[in-house]
Amino acid sequence: MPLANNALVLVTDGRKTLFFRNHGDINQIDLRTEAHDERQDASDAEMKTDGPGSVRQSASSGRSTYEETDFHQLEEDRWAKTAAEEVNKRALAHDFTALAIIAPPKTLGELRKKLHKEAARRVVCEIAKEMSGRPIADIESMILDETLAELPRA
Repeated sequence: MPLANNALVLVTDGRKTLFFRNHGDINQIDLRTEAHDERQDASDAEMKTDGPGSVRQSASSGRSTYEETDFHQLEEDRWAKTAAEEVNKRALAHDFTALAIIAPPKTLGELRKKLHKEAARRVVCEIAKEMSGRPIADIESMILDETLAELPRA
């Protein structure tokens, strides 16, 4: 479905979130930045204090270690949840009628799980790609290509 005028566009990757508004129309997307937020990655030493846990095996004399928690992934998941909460708040306030989401596949999956049904029903375009560091013109072009590809051939 083409991206209508005044549609909201969310571009996020787990470290950076950008909200754009389409000031153009379905044929000429014109994204303007509405809000942005970025977090700094903490080092491993700042995120964890201990080594992986271990458990004694009853059938053998050895010990087995638990898989180490991926604290960076947990932070990215929390970041996606925060972005979804902002989208939900805007959807319930009737701030937009159409939404495009661009995020890496894992982040996109986390966003989908957290979207309120009112926000989810307004999604007109999802692009599973890392674009938060790209110029706005590249994002506009990608959305236009994606939405035009969905139109029926005449």
